[in-house]
Amino acid sequence: MLSQIRPALVALALFTLLTGVLYPFAFTLVAQLAFPSQANGSLITQNGQIVGSTLIGQPFTDPKYFWSRPSATAPFPYNAAASSGSNLAPTNPALVDAVQARINALHAADPNNPAPIPVDLVTSAGSGLDPHISVAAAQYQIPRVARLRGIREDHLRALVNQYTEPPTFGILGEPRVNVLQLNLALDAQ
Repeated sequence: MLSQIRPALVALALFTLLTGVLYPFAFTLVAQLAFPSQANGSLITQNGQIVGSTLIGQPFTDPKYFWSRPSATAPFPYNAAASSGSNLAPTNPALVDAVQARINALHAADPNNPAPIPVDLVTSAGSGLDPHISVAAAQYQIPRVARLRGIREDHLRALVNQYTEPPTFGILGEPRVNVLQLNLALDAQ
């Protein structure tokens, strides 16, 4: 029996060292050398303080800011430790009520906006952490933000265009706007 246990323990120790220490260390080293910003969370700093990440959304509820896509994480929005969608079916009354409440909030914040509301402003992303909104969602919010900040709409359109990211590799996904970066640029005006 000892002749079987000893090779098993040696294999366990060897594979623990390989897959539990050396492999993660090698990937961490490569990531730190090749992509240091991304490997450290793609953090955004302002005046020496970390204000967020380009990878994780933040809630903005003040009408003078562009609002993010809703988050379904619990116990608070954009909780990276609880990344998930709502898992509610399209016919679930709770989802219908949540979407209607978001539509009502958008209408209340900007009652004179007759434009159709982009779907990403009223539905949460699958991860619940999405830091981006569609260009249409940003453009929908321009009249409200311009009115409350006393900025011309064409100036805000230019700012939205400046912070619009193209599809990944030019073909994957849609153009998108990082809400945190846009709002930080808006505050810097």
